[in-house]
Amino acid sequence: MKNTLRILVATDCHLGYLEKDEIRRHDSFQAFEEICSIAEQKQVDFLLLGGDLFHENKPSRSTLVKAIEILRHHCLNDKPVHFQVVSDQTINFPNTFGHVNYEDPHFNVGLPVFSIHGNHDDPAGVDNLSAVDILSACNLVNYFGKMVLGGSGVGQITICPILIKKGSTSVALYGLGNIRDERLNRMFQTPHAVQWMRPEAQEGCQVTDWFNILVLHQNRVKANPKNAINEHFLPRFLDFIVWGHEHECLVDPLEVPGMGFHITQPGSSVATSLIDGESKPKHVLLLEIKGNQYRPTKIPLTSVRPFEYTEIVLKDESDIDSNDQNSIIEHLDKVVQSLIEKSSKRAVNKSELKLPLVRLKVDYSGFMTINPQRFGQKYVGKVANPQDILIFSKASRKGRSDVKIDDSERLRPEELNQQNIEALVAENNLKMEILPVNDLDVALHNFVNKDDKMAFYSCVQYNLEETRSKISQDADPLKFEEEDLILKVGECLEDRVKERNTHSKKDMAFTSSMQSSKDLGSKSSTAVGSAVSFSDDEDTVKASGSKPTRGRKVSSKAADDTPIKTSTRGRGRGRGRGTSSLKQTTLDASLGFRQSQRSASATATATVRSIADTDVMNSASSGEPRENEVEEINDSSENDDSLLSKGRKRTAPRGRGRGSTQSKRGKKSDNSAVQRTFMGRDDSKDDSDDEDNARKILNKSQPRATRNYGALRKGR
Repeated sequence: MKNTLRILVATDCHLGYLEKDEIRRHDSFQAFEEICSIAEQKQVDFLLLGGDLFHENKPSRSTLVKAIEILRHHCLNDKPVHFQVVSDQTINFPNTFGHVNYEDPHFNVGLPVFSIHGNHDDPAGVDNLSAVDILSACNLVNYFGKMVLGGSGVGQITICPILIKKGSTSVALYGLGNIRDERLNRMFQTPHAVQWMRPEAQEGCQVTDWFNILVLHQNRVKANPKNAINEHFLPRFLDFIVWGHEHECLVDPLEVPGMGFHITQPGSSVATSLIDGESKPKHVLLLEIKGNQYRPTKIPLTSVRPFEYTEIVLKDESDIDSNDQNSIIEHLDKVVQSLIEKSSKRAVNKSELKLPLVRLKVDYSGFMTINPQRFGQKYVGKVANPQDILIFSKASRKGRSDVKIDDSERLRPEELNQQNIEALVAENNLKMEILPVNDLDVALHNFVNKDDKMAFYSCVQYNLEETRSKISQDADPLKFEEEDLILKVGECLEDRVKERNTHSKKDMAFTSSMQSSKDLGSKSSTAVGSAVSFSDDEDTVKASGSKPTRGRKVSSKAADDTPIKTSTRGRGRGRGRGTSSLKQTTLDASLGFRQSQRSASATATATVRSIADTDVMNSASSGEPRENEVEEINDSSENDDSLLSKGRKRTAPRGRGRGSTQSKRGKKSDNSAVQRTFMGRDDSKDDSDDEDNARKILNKSQPRATRNYGALRKGR
């Protein structure tokens, strides 16, 4: 037991699901309470959660209080912790405290909990915080796998493992919180976009001695391959993968052919979708690791509400008359009664028998339907979901049944019946003239699903800044007339739409874009160094201008071994003491980044028109005409109807609320408002040339170098 690391694995607890339902409101908490109790009974070293701990992105106060009560009851005690975290904890846990919770001298943590975030409780808002961050700040959960998407284009991430040692057993725990599937799919197929850190060989502990575990929360099975993560994207050096997000319980580890690692899918602990996959018995997995060997043991959850599911085709039933509705109801009653009886027979604890969930899917092709709500009234007090026992469907004309359609969506019915802005625009043949449709779609998603009040503001500001930058780069703003600016902005929108069509939608989240860039810059300069990376077709790449290093970096598809350097952190009641010479390498996320090449949208069109109401741009009106001279018109203008042209006076366009030609804003300035808006810099042409040259230099790939990753502090 001194050399065996025991881990209890669970995913998708969805705390707070149906918290307003009088019957099912406590189901998620009872299941999570049982999971924590099993962890105590089996005397595991720690509890590993695979995302979606909470059902809502902003859980209610009641849900948060209950979650904290359960974790305090089971996790805070005087039991010793027998393993050590020997990696750089400031990188593993990028919060204010920067260390594993059981090393805090002010808390007695007997059951550490490690968790990533899922798609339901993912970070959002200006500070990019998740509900799991609240539990982390309370020192109840070790939150890891939170990525800062850096780089240009699709982005760039670095996955650094938590290095755990217990006796002679060494485990590298990798965590990858949920990232939008379309984006992560393209990142895995982009060279150097996903970087994997490896432990470095040392005396008595080779690279192959580490048991590598990955925890992720993504789509696994999907009809559209771009909307899921293929197992073959993952590196071959991994040994074991915990796959969250999929609710069907496939807890028995299965080997992926040709990859060498095994995948377990524990599924959800509470049924959130009344489909066939959720009706299977719920389990958690006890994982025992010793050296490079592991032993899985699945443990059933007994507190989960029973769920019975079946499907019938009315035309295959001989005792039903297609013209007699009563015969249809009688037959459906018999089926539902049999499912209720079947559920009661399966119950383990008869004294605490719960009302079962019952779902009957009916193919009514050639028959009339009945009212599902009226049908379920007779089962109030007998089942937990009387309002939606029945669901009617028809076989598709192409011969595919609705069951296949459900399977393609794989336990995510919340994604159905949702229309995005892109679909609405296409359906109504609309034309977006101000904002790109994909950008507006992302803003709407963040506003609705993540309750981000600043989503639309951030979207507009982002596009406005990009438009200003694009126009100032392409031509001299001094030569622009108002109409030219509007035309140019329209061209920018067309270019951006064309560029968006080459990528999947929802690539960019505008919320907290400025905050994320600041965080990225600060973190990359302090915690992350630059490193050499390579893809499948290159084994080792030396950084130009630097000495060869012992560290090697693994790309998203590479399976080579890579050295790393870490030190042991010892703190708190003798746990985690001692010093290790383990090494890790990491990369500087700030190197090699290219500036965004996205073309600007037409957001600035409205700005140009509003500026035209207040400020005036015209050529020189007196003396000899001079080229490229911009002045504002005087307060009084005698030629209201004169045409505006180069070298002649022109009046301000008649705007909203103007009843006379008298200008109320006749204050002179050196530059017009249009110039100030779109330039934002000096008129000097040399400055713009210098900026262009600097931008070209930044766009070039820069040499990368390696440095030690994970050197924390010496053991005390």
